[in-house]
Amino acid sequence: MTRRIVWTLLVPTCVLLMLAVVPLAVSLTARERVAHRDSQRAATRVIAAAAEEHLSDGRPDTVVRKEIAAAARAGDCVAVYDSSARLVTGTRCEAARGDEAEELVEDVLRGREPEPPESEGRLLTAEPAGDVRAPAGAVVLARSATPLDARIAAIWGWSAAIGVAGLAASVLLSVRLARWVSRPLSTLDASAQRLGEGALDERADVGAGPPEVRRLAATFNTMAARTEALVHGHRAVIADVSHQLRTPLAALRLRLDVLAAGSDDTTAADLAAAQEEISRLSRLVDGLLAVARAEQATPRPTPVRVAEVLGERVAAWAPVAEERGVRLAAGSGGEGPTVALGAGHLEQILDNLIANAVDAVPSGGSIRIDGRAAGATARLRVRDDGPGMTTDAKAVAFRRFGNPEAGGTGLGLAIVHRLVTVNGGTVWLEDTPGGGLTVVMELPLWPERTGGPRSLPDPKKT
Repeated sequence: MTRRIVWTLLVPTCVLLMLAVVPLAVSLTARERVAHRDSQRAATRVIAAAAEEHLSDGRPDTVVRKEIAAAARAGDCVAVYDSSARLVTGTRCEAARGDEAEELVEDVLRGREPEPPESEGRLLTAEPAGDVRAPAGAVVLARSATPLDARIAAIWGWSAAIGVAGLAASVLLSVRLARWVSRPLSTLDASAQRLGEGALDERADVGAGPPEVRRLAATFNTMAARTEALVHGHRAVIADVSHQLRTPLAALRLRLDVLAAGSDDTTAADLAAAQEEISRLSRLVDGLLAVARAEQATPRPTPVRVAEVLGERVAAWAPVAEERGVRLAAGSGGEGPTVALGAGHLEQILDNLIANAVDAVPSGGSIRIDGRAAGATARLRVRDDGPGMTTDAKAVAFRRFGNPEAGGTGLGLAIVHRLVTVNGGTVWLEDTPGGGLTVVMELPLWPERTGGPRSLPDPKKT
């Protein structure tokens, strides 16, 4: 953003400087050339007036020589010619003589006004001595172009210095303005990212930047404070519900156990049925609490090695699977990918999926879990050869209590869906070839080179 602001301000500034400085320098250069040429012509005319008195009136050449000597002291070269284009007098330097000077003299004697040429770093001018139509002679004056070139160089030098100073001032002001605007926005963006990763106590700096950015930071802080209060309130409610529901259920179960110990068979059977309902209610409460915790999760991504987690969870569930006559195996295709997930989330996901699969697969069946990289994501599959699901059941399987075919609480896949999507992944159900159900998950990879997670998609758009 800083670069865009700087370039947006610098480009018009450069254009304005070019349109202002360059034409001004060109105009001053032309003015210097005209002034130098007029000064040279004026000096030539003074000598031509003195030469006309000598050539046409026959007066002594004292005045002419005096003016020529003054021109020589000023560094000019002068040559005086008569009406026949013969050299009469002049300075010792040869700059006012030669082919170009003779051509100028011929043009002047013919009554024309030639364009002054430049010869060997000197500018030549020629003026008639007397009447322009019938001059008594001509005067050629050669003046060095070095002072003119120095003044022109100074004009362009000062123009360049002014342009560079203006550009430097523009760069300085542009950078300061861009940083004044973009730095608070970058800080606010970082604060929003940390808040989204779960740092609920994160607040933005409201004392930097333009008034609009400060107001935005203040609004962000208000939103963050309300979000923190809301989340903490929800967590407190969950803790209270957990305490208020689990304790009475445990006490009720103990009372039923005491009553069943001293009752007859019929009453004991009824009490056993009641205990089953209490156990079911306890599992339902635990599931609801698990869903609530998953929905409130705002994870900070960490690198998770899929192969290690698969091995640990398969080893943990292997005794349960063996007890029910189900084969449980895992494979990750070598070392397996590393994904960006919240701490402990992959373990929760696999526990829920394996528990559902173990309950659904009959004795003699199998469950296989594998994970491997697939482009920019890691793809995990949990396959079983159980009874599978109907199309209608798969459409609502990830909703809480949405699956009418669920044998348990109907919350396991809802927890899985929430944990996957909150980490920027996707999950869906497929039929296993030959019969059964396959849960497919795509999770973001953890890039080893950058040391941070890839840009995660918005879970709400998943």
